[in-house]
Amino acid sequence: MTALFALGTSLLWGLADFGGGLLTRRLPALTVVVVSQSIAVVVLGAVVLATGAFDEAGPRLWYAVAAGVVGPVAMLAFYKALALGPMGVVSPLGSLGVVVPVGVGLMLGDRPGLLQFAGIAVAVLGVVLAGGPELRGAPVQRQAVLLTLVAAFGFGAVMALISEASTTLTGLFLALFVQRVANVAVGGAALWVSVRRGGRALPEDGGGLRAIAASLPALAFIGLADVAANGTYALAAQRGPVTVAAVLASLYPVVTALAARGVLKERLRAVQAAGAGLALVGTVLLATG
Repeated sequence: MTALFALGTSLLWGLADFGGGLLTRRLPALTVVVVSQSIAVVVLGAVVLATGAFDEAGPRLWYAVAAGVVGPVAMLAFYKALALGPMGVVSPLGSLGVVVPVGVGLMLGDRPGLLQFAGIAVAVLGVVLAGGPELRGAPVQRQAVLLTLVAAFGFGAVMALISEASTTLTGLFLALFVQRVANVAVGGAALWVSVRRGGRALPEDGGGLRAIAASLPALAFIGLADVAANGTYALAAQRGPVTVAAVLASLYPVVTALAARGVLKERLRAVQAAGAGLALVGTVLLATG
């Protein structure tokens, strides 16, 4: 079940990242973060009320609060990077954040077998290569790399924190709700500061609120897919070694790259195709090790 939940996480995150990258080419990144997470808060609030999850409140929720504070910073940096550079390059670099939960898992006593260690190494290498190492070029590309590395550390920290935020399914609903409330609070504050400093919350082309309204289905998908991915990752980490769950969940850049190939017709270079193949081999080793 660990492998199944973790692979589901990679699928959901990959599609959410693809959608977020597309939307930030039309809408300000902060607006995408705040609106998508606000939709998630409404849906999760209804789930929490329906399941009586408020009874699960306890000290562990501070992990969810911390994840909620770190998440918007990482998400904003990542969406800006996706808007600056090809998705097939930026997204794999973002997966380097896997070293955070893997390191935490090892410190907590996870001891993967030999095949699983090999799978971790092969999968991480494959995910990085799946983007093609195009790190040379214009300053905009270097800025995208820097933003992606900031996002990677943040994503890794969120993975480590959310896996510690609950021990039960209803507790997980509450933890995800608290995380999203913190996301909206931090993201909303950043959006307010940005507008006060002359930034924009609406598109420059004059579409205004109509553009956001037209994008609501996509924004809802991004917010809910991200929530679901956090949930499936937490379940994966609770049911098996964190090191294995974290690496399998971090295969999402392959999904993003394939979505970019299918929808945007971004061509996969030879190194990207080889990286995707290595990621698949690493997945098999992790699942069978």
